Amino acid sequence: MKIRNLLFIVLSLLIVRCKKDTSDTRQEDTNKKDIVETIINDEDNFYYINFDTYPNKDKTLPIGVFDSGTGGLTILKAIVNYDENNNTNYEDGSDGILDFNKESFIYLGDQANMPYGNYSRENKINLLNEHIIKDAQFLLSNKYYSDVDDKIVNNDKQPVKVLVIACNTATAYGKEKIEDFLETAGINIKVIGVIDAGVRGILESIKKEEDAIIGVLATAGTVTSKGYHNTILKLKDMMGYTGNIEVFSQGGVGIAEAVDEDPDYYNKNLKRPRSEYKGPGLQGDLKIDRTLFDIYNFDFDNNKMLCDSEKTDDCSILQINDAENYVRYHLVTLLEQIRQSKTNNKLKSLILGCTHYPYMKEEIHNVLNELYHYKDKNDHYLYRDIMVENVKLIDPAVDTAKELHEYLKKESLFNPDGNIKDSEFYISVANKDNTNVVTDIEGRFPYDYKYGRSAGEIQEYVKVVPFSRDNISYDILTRFQKQIPYVYQLMQSFNQKNEKTKHLEEESKI
Repeated sequence: MKIRNLLFIVLSLLIVRCKKDTSDTRQEDTNKKDIVETIINDEDNFYYINFDTYPNKDKTLPIGVFDSGTGGLTILKAIVNYDENNNTNYEDGSDGILDFNKESFIYLGDQANMPYGNYSRENKINLLNEHIIKDAQFLLSNKYYSDVDDKIVNNDKQPVKVLVIACNTATAYGKEKIEDFLETAGINIKVIGVIDAGVRGILESIKKEEDAIIGVLATAGTVTSKGYHNTILKLKDMMGYTGNIEVFSQGGVGIAEAVDEDPDYYNKNLKRPRSEYKGPGLQGDLKIDRTLFDIYNFDFDNNKMLCDSEKTDDCSILQINDAENYVRYHLVTLLEQIRQSKTNNKLKSLILGCTHYPYMKEEIHNVLNELYHYKDKNDHYLYRDIMVENVKLIDPAVDTAKELHEYLKKESLFNPDGNIKDSEFYISVANKDNTNVVTDIEGRFPYDYKYGRSAGEIQEYVKVVPFSRDNISYDILTRFQKQIPYVYQLMQSFNQKNEKTKHLEEESKI
């Protein structure tokens, strides 16, 4: 009897082991591993892809686009609305038909791991590059989850024929890493990043012999990488520019985070400062300068600034809690940097070096105009000596669309029979089935956990699931509807008509 019971227990354990789904493998062996090696060679790993069977140069495949969050949708907006060519012969000249009308897109926003711009500040570039490779892996693979509670992975997603990195930080740190990964995997997939496209766009706005300051407003990570700075200096020489071109950069900590409602930077429900705040303040490296309060001209209404005192002048703790106020802080800081440099040059162009920033284009324009007209106590225009009246705002998105079109034309990869309404939209969410994962009350990674992880501990920190009202807030969707209407329609089509979202409740659909 004892032997029979023992056999029963052993068999039961074996059965359980055999039925083990992916949720049980989240806490995989966390010995340090290389993510590229894992994807290419570890057949038992979640991230494995058999590249021997990859459909190289298949023109019917979708185009993959990824960003650290939803900012990359501004790049997708430019692509899907692009009409600069004849669709019959692909030559220059608009024909009234959208150039990518027969292409479908798969978009990934790695919301759970954003903002990417902070990984360099926390000395976690290797972890950032691992996230970026995982982004590419998702687009190249066939896997996704139906929702945050789904324990069994689906495997009916198409791979992609091109990768567009719709993220400045990911381009700066990860574009070459992805290209090396694809070369090692033995597949010929083009990788298009936003930085080179953006620099070409900004240089085209300046005469060859003209003196100018180019401003770069980007994430802290992009600024630290000097991606734009080095590319501007390289391309200006290659393209024969002889004028005195200076580059001044400002890391816009908090802007993208507020746009995507990261609670470490923005929380509309707060009325008082909180300890978790990571943005500019009266103390620390990102210092709000009391002597510049009049110039910042912060909006204190509706808790857009959080102070520990009823009177603003008495604040010992002051926190920004609004995207426009972040813009104000960083533009004033940029202009002060230029002013104090004693340059004789003027700011003529500003690169929106983060894909979230075009959402704030109107606010950026208004604040620059306000600063151009600002007078100090001596009735002197403080910034007119260092800026032109109408600073050009350069969005790299259109130039990215142009590069994508040129590549598809060159390689004969345009889909003759596709439909843009077949596009799909995915977002990463914290994987609560991985017991190694730490989340806050809202189900997000706390800052210290997010940036405290280490590269090489290959596990599923996130699940990638379809866009829905369950993972994107009402306020953000309202902004999409207003600012990127055609992309919003494509999201709606994905939620309403695609088989991959048929499980969603009606109230969860966009």
